[in-house]
Amino acid sequence: MKKNLLLTLFVALISFAANAQTHKVVVQLNTSDTLVWHGALKNISNLQTALGPNTQIELVAHGSGIGILIDGKTTQKTKIAELAASGVLFKACENTIRERKIDRATILTQAGTVPSGVAEVVLKQEAGWAYLKY
Repeated sequence: MKKNLLLTLFVALISFAANAQTHKVVVQLNTSDTLVWHGALKNISNLQTALGPNTQIELVAHGSGIGILIDGKTTQKTKIAELAASGVLFKACENTIRERKIDRATILTQAGTVPSGVAEVVLKQEAGWAYLKY
């Protein structure tokens, strides 16, 4: 009887693990509106809570949205550090950095870069990532 119960629990656990879905979401940010920045990061936090630990999230900032990742301009430095520590990736567009002559030393340490913000979004979508735009 105990063996059957253990076997049933083991099979259920294996089935649950096999069915655990990994969610992937790319967030495009192209606005200097600090209220939108706050809302986007709040939504990212809510996604993590709702979808669980198998959620990969990448925020791509370009154009007017690049300010969210610039030390001294962002109003979201603490929240970005918190989300980055939980696994959220932050990417700054190298085209925007170059075109706006942004000093790379001012980009938050939690952020990486991508050659083209819009191309990064397209590549993620082609790879099956869900898409949110702000």
